[in-house]
Amino acid sequence: MKNGKLELYQDLKRRILTLELEPGADLDETQLSQEYGISRTPLRDVFRHLSGEGYLSIESNRGACVSPLSHKTLRDFFLAAPMIYAATGRLAARNATYEQIEELAQSALHFDEALDAGSTDELSLHNNRFHQLIGILADNEFLLPSHNRLLIDHARISQTFYRADDPALKTMLIRASSQHHEMVEAIRNRDEDRSEALVYEHWALSREFIEPEITPASLTIGL
Repeated sequence: MKNGKLELYQDLKRRILTLELEPGADLDETQLSQEYGISRTPLRDVFRHLSGEGYLSIESNRGACVSPLSHKTLRDFFLAAPMIYAATGRLAARNATYEQIEELAQSALHFDEALDAGSTDELSLHNNRFHQLIGILADNEFLLPSHNRLLIDHARISQTFYRADDPALKTMLIRASSQHHEMVEAIRNRDEDRSEALVYEHWALSREFIEPEITPASLTIGL
């Protein structure tokens, strides 16, 4: 992508993950074309790219909007996430290269820095990047698209209920940070069983935070 397209692509992803653009929000092509200095054709290329990744929804009679968070989306998310995350974590321990593991370790440190700074948006973005990297480390072309699609809604759901002044949440985030570093070490040690177990522990922590607020009641049993 050229500069204007790349900037638009990156900014829209950031704004969607941090809920600056809310689920279902319509995108104004004229305003965005002017803001980023690109014509409608490259702008629509960006929209199509983001639609393919799950950030946007494109309808012929409506244009592009941010992917909604419907009841079905939430149901599917809570059913699929633990299975896909676990498979990805196991394969990451099997397939990661040394360079990839070092990048993952640096990503965990960036999350820690955002935690120390108390930055809601940066926490969400660095957490998302950490888990994106695990998907890349897994090196499975079938799992990666589903894994990344889950991460989009995981970030948005978490952001919806984040409260910076909640001490219980701060405790959870510190635990999440510790688990990130444990994941790095499990992957570094090629310990597939430990890597998978840590994914389930990390998922349980996420559920502890978001489930009381948003999980459909019919899904609380057996997850």
